[in-house]
Amino acid sequence: MEPVTYIWMDGELVAWEDATVHVLSHALHYGTGVFEGIRAYDTESGPAVFRLTEHMERLTRGAAAYQIALSYGADELTKAAREVIATNELGACYIRPLVFLGTGSMGLNPAGAKTHVAIAAWRWGAYLGDEGLRNGIRVGVSSWRRLHQTMFIPDAKGTGGYINSILARLEANAAGFDEALLLNLDGYVAEGSGENLFLVRNGVVRTPPPQAGALDGITRQSVIELLRDDGAVVEETNLTRSDVYYADEAFFTGTAAEVTPIREVDHRTIGPGTPGPVTKRAQELFMNAVTGRLDDYRHWLEYI
Repeated sequence: MEPVTYIWMDGELVAWEDATVHVLSHALHYGTGVFEGIRAYDTESGPAVFRLTEHMERLTRGAAAYQIALSYGADELTKAAREVIATNELGACYIRPLVFLGTGSMGLNPAGAKTHVAIAAWRWGAYLGDEGLRNGIRVGVSSWRRLHQTMFIPDAKGTGGYINSILARLEANAAGFDEALLLNLDGYVAEGSGENLFLVRNGVVRTPPPQAGALDGITRQSVIELLRDDGAVVEETNLTRSDVYYADEAFFTGTAAEVTPIREVDHRTIGPGTPGPVTKRAQELFMNAVTGRLDDYRHWLEYI
C-alpha cells in the first residue's frame, strides 16, 4: 500500500501517520465496526467515483443495523470522500470508509464507547492480479461455511464478520488457489471471500440471491443491470457445488475484484479454461460504465 498525505478522521484531515487509534478501542477487540470499499476511475472528464452515494448510504444503514451511533449522514460522508481524493490529488484509487467504536467501554456491552469515522484513499491496482483479470483465477471451495444470516447481518459490511472470509482465504491460498468460494449452512453457494459469484450455463447467467448469505453487492447489482440491458438472461437463484463444476463460464464481481474471470474450481476446469464471451462482455460493459464511456450509466459516476 502506497501512503498518501491525508486521511479524513472524525471531521478533519489528518496526516497519514497520525490517523491512529487507541489499543483499547472496542472495535479492535470485538470487531464492532462497518466499512465500505469504493473505487474511483480515471475518465475523459477527470476522476470519478463509482456509485459513491450508494456506498455511503449502505455504510449508514450498516451502522444503524449494528446499533453503532453515527453522527454523519451519507451526504456528509460523500463530501468527505471527495475531499480526501481531491486533497491527495488522486485519480484512479480505492476508497475505504470505516465506522468503528473506540475507547470508553470494554466487554461485550459497547455502551459508552465513542464512535469514530475515517475515510482513506490510496492507489490500488487489480485485487486478484492483472493476470487474473485477463486469463482467470483458480478457486477452491472452502471447508469454512459462510456465516448464516441468523448469526450476523450479511448485507452490512461488519468488520468482525470478515474473520470468516479471512479463514477461507487463508485456507485457499495455502492450498495453492487464488481465492475461496464459500457455501452456506444448507450447502448452497454463497459467495467468494470478498466477491459475488456469477455462473453461465447454456447462455443463462445465474447468481446466488442475498438470502443465500451473499452480500447484495453494488458491483453485483450493476453487472446484473448491465447484462440485462444488453439482452442477457440473468437469474438470482440458489446454486449448488455441482452447478459451479458444470458451468460454461464463471466470474467474480466486487469493488476490489471488479469483474474477474474464474478458470478453475477445485482443480476442475471451467469451460475451456479461458474467459468466455459472457464474462468478457461483462468486463467490457463494466469497465466502459465506470470510466464514463456509456452515456446511459453516467449517473453512476460522481466526478471529483
